[in-house]
Formats: sequence, structure tokens, C-alpha cells
Amino acid sequence: MLDRTDTGPVAHLRLNAPERLNALSDEMIAALHGEFDRIRDQSEIRAVVLSGAGKAFCAGHDLKQMTQGRQAEDGGRAYFADLFARCAAMMTAIRDLPQPVIAQVHGIAT
Repeated sequence: MLDRTDTGPVAHLRLNAPERLNALSDEMIAALHGEFDRIRDQSEIRAVVLSGAGKAFCAGHDLKQMTQGRQAEDGGRAYFADLFARCAAMMTAIRDLPQPVIAQVHGIAT
């Protein structure tokens, strides 16, 4: 789902769910957040390159999961509040990294 390879001081993170256009599923958000937290504490890593496998960089949130979340008794309010809080925390982790992050964007990118 998320591949990491380090080339010298550069961490390469690749979203690797091309069959879903690298959509931000619950699992993908957690994996990205975990890697950003690890990288933050790795002073030997001087830069991060984020890319996507297949024909799309990232199609945005996983709509299948979001549709399932909407089926909850509350219409998905709790699910969406949690989802967007976790996504915001992951995005904040990118912003807070001491290393620059370069997005290698191609195809769909939302």
C-alpha cells in the first residue's frame, strides 16, 4: 500500500494501490502518517519524495470507504469527523517535517 525506499539521504514514499488510483483509504492515511512521524526523527533523511504507482498520483479520499461510513446510524457524522481529523493530522505532519517534501505528481491528483 505504501512503499518506502531510501536512496542516500532521500526517502522515497510511493503510494502503491494503483487499482484504486492510490486513493486515501483509512489504511493509506495511517501508513503515510506513520512514515512521516518516523522520518521526522531521522536526521539522516534530508528530503522526501512522494509519488504514486500506476496512472494516477492520488485520486483523493477513498469513496467506497466514505460511502460505507455514511451507512452508520448517524449518517456518517462521527466517521467523517474522525476521517477528516486523521487526514488533517497526516497533512499537518507533512507541513511540520524538518525535511522538504517533493510531490512527484502525474495523472489524477486530488
